[in-house]
This record gives sequence, C-alpha cells and structure tokens, in this order.
Amino acid sequence: MTERAIWLRFLSGFDIDELNIGTDEVIAAVEGVVDAHGRGRTVFEPRTHLVPDNGGAGHFNILRGHVSTLGDHGLSGVKVVGDFVPNYLQGLPSELAMMTLFDPATGVPLAIMDATLITEVRTGAMTAVGAKHLARPDSKILGHVGARGTAFANVTMLDRLFPLEEIRVTSRRPESREAFADRLRTVTDTPVRAVATADEAYADADILVEASRLEQPTPLLRTAAVKPGAFVVPYGTVSAVELDLLDVMDKVVVDDWRESRSGRFGALRAHVDTGRLTEQSLHAQIGEIVSGAKPGRERPDERILFWHRGLSILDVALAHLILTRAEAADTGTMLRYR
Repeated sequence: MTERAIWLRFLSGFDIDELNIGTDEVIAAVEGVVDAHGRGRTVFEPRTHLVPDNGGAGHFNILRGHVSTLGDHGLSGVKVVGDFVPNYLQGLPSELAMMTLFDPATGVPLAIMDATLITEVRTGAMTAVGAKHLARPDSKILGHVGARGTAFANVTMLDRLFPLEEIRVTSRRPESREAFADRLRTVTDTPVRAVATADEAYADADILVEASRLEQPTPLLRTAAVKPGAFVVPYGTVSAVELDLLDVMDKVVVDDWRESRSGRFGALRAHVDTGRLTEQSLHAQIGEIVSGAKPGRERPDERILFWHRGLSILDVALAHLILTRAEAADTGTMLRYR
C-alpha cells in the first residue's frame, strides 16, 4: 500500500490572535475538561522539568495529556514551556510555549502551535473555575500579587465572574505594578489600585491570589491576612506563603494530587514534602467538585485554598478549541510532515 501524505497545521501566535478566542469560551473549555478529569475521562502524567546548565536563568516544563471527550475519539498533546524570569530584560515573555497535538488512534501529528497564550489564559481560567466553585459569590475585594505572565488573565477573568468593588495589585518593581494597573483600567470599570506591598494588597481581601515570580522562598501571603470566608490561590513557582498557612484553612483543594506531589517546584512544595499537606488532609481535587462528586464551598465563613499547578489537559482542551476554530477559518500554514 502506498503511504499517504501527512500534513499538519502550524499556528503562530499571530494566527491565534486573529481567531479572537473569547474569555467565556476559554473558561467554558477549561471547566469542561476539569469536569472530564473528575469523571475519569482524561489521561496524563505529571509534568517533568528540564533544567539546563544556564546559571539559573530558567527551566523547561514538559506536559503531556489526553482528553477522551474531545473530537471523535479524543485528542492527545504535548506542551513544552520555558520559565525564564529574567526574560523581561531582553524584551521577551518569561514564559514561551509550544504545543503539539496528535491523533491518539494513529499517532499522526495534527498541529504545532504557539502555546504562549494558551499557558496564560488556561492558568487564569483555572483560577476562575476554582473561584466559581470555592469563593463566596459576593466577593468584593481582590488582592493580586504578581504583574506578569498569567496575572492579566487571573484578574480579568475573576473580575468577569464576581461583583468586585476593588482590585489591588502589586509586584516587586514599581514600574511593573503601575503598568499592570494601567493595563487593567483599560478593560474594566472596577477601581484598580497599585499598592507597594503584598500586605496592602491582601488586607481584608475576599480573594487572595499569589502569582509572584520569586527566585527564593519569601513569605508574601501571610497566614494572618486570610480572614474568614476568604478564597486563597497560591501558585507561584517558588513558595511565597508561610508554613502554617494550611493550619487556618477549612478546605484545601488541588487540581490533581499526583501533580501536587511531583517535581521540585510549586507554592506548597514544602507543605507536601514535610507532610503538612497529604492525600488524607486534602478536601478534594477540583474535578471532583466540578463534576459533583464532592462539595465545594458549603458555608460563607469557610477559608478555602486552591492550589493549581497547571494540568496538561487544560492545554489540550484549549489547543482543541483553537485548532477547531483555525480549521473552520482555514487559518495557519499547512506543512508537509512526510
């Protein structure tokens, strides 16, 4: 039999921007795959890390996943994303990513795409999905630490879901937090205030998000700042929380327990390694809550923490959304694979 030609679609960042994928579409795709995860309709392995000999400039994350509910017989994908904090000094994003999609029935590659936007919005959407099920519906004050990478998606998606009356943002560099606040003011009517410290951002906040870009563990989100009824999302690569943070929490939720235990990075790495967070002390994985297997928020005064590390299945779900739209619009460049 003559071997048939194999073509794949390449989608640049520009191609993807032209598709104008909406915020509601992103949140719906992420919530859908989280639900699939809760129902056992996904397959993935925890991320692995590649740390080059580059003087500590950064590292790569390799994520692999399959979602059975996408397309006729599911979709598989692999994403490689760099995490290079000093990139801003060269005018580059700190996170650059590439996604490859495969037909799980034949192994045929279907697409290669810039996954930088996917990485940003899927993280913000996961924060939003967690908040939808775990934060108080009447949350008014958002305190956000971190101004780059996923920060914009975090804040704008939370602002879309909650009746916020104030958004407070901060970061290490004054020019960075002021620029972030100015950018937010162009897309929201909610008052945005750039503050000098994390303590100011988190004071009396209903939703506390820690998305800092630390090089060494430093407590920015202090346990004393978490008031009754608060929803807390710490997900920086390097820990910015105190070790006793979990002591005041009524519920701790993660995206996936295997993912939480893997690797050398993560906001609650020390809590897992020292036994402060275990499978027994965990309330649920977020998929169990979204799919209805376990309850989310049950009382207004519950302090709830959601730690999400970034599941590969989110990348696959958003890549599927992008690829489907690109095929319909005949966008991108077709490349002969063999």
